Amino acid sequence: MDFDFSPIVDNWRFFASGLGVTIALSAISALTSILVGLFITLVRLYGPPIFKPFIVFYIDTMRSIPILVVLVWIYFAFPILAGVTFPPFWAALVALTLHIAAYAAEVVRAGIESVRPGQTRAGLALGMSRAQILRKIILPQATIRMLPAFGSVLTIAIKDTAIATVIAVPELMHRAETVAGQSYRPIEVFTCVMIAYFCILFPVTRGVDRLYQRLAHLGRS
Repeated sequence: MDFDFSPIVDNWRFFASGLGVTIALSAISALTSILVGLFITLVRLYGPPIFKPFIVFYIDTMRSIPILVVLVWIYFAFPILAGVTFPPFWAALVALTLHIAAYAAEVVRAGIESVRPGQTRAGLALGMSRAQILRKIILPQATIRMLPAFGSVLTIAIKDTAIATVIAVPELMHRAETVAGQSYRPIEVFTCVMIAYFCILFPVTRGVDRLYQRLAHLGRS
């Protein structure tokens, strides 16, 4: 069998624009997921107890539903219920954020609860408020401990962007399907896409691991 990579070479700008969308969607969804996860965890741990059952229900629900179902529901069903239509990119961003934030919230909760309660009591004995204790004592240590898990959240966000092709988000996988359908060269096209994802994800995972190795001592207590 002859291999022909000319469709990739001829359409490299087309692929590059899709790669840019993938990177942008990955970065924004990872950031928003972590921020939303942090917020709901703080409300769960330190907010009024009435909110806890709703937060637990949200986390368990999102972790029980495939991301594809969430994505399709946000894009096709939500506009019918709310009368608000999302463009494909924003529908994918909302779906990824809602789904990944549930996992990020559990990561944040585990990190915060891993800090020994004695440090909170020591902070209170020194006259610090709970907000000061959280900001100056607990979160700095917890953040270091959460780095490996946050690396996993980031890789999940990058990989899950490929699912956005089902609602025609012009990301890398969607562009690959277009070129493969036009050139009849799926082996070459999808092999290059697989290599592209590897080139993105491998440095991210190794970089987070190296960063954690450098900073791990700061999270010990």
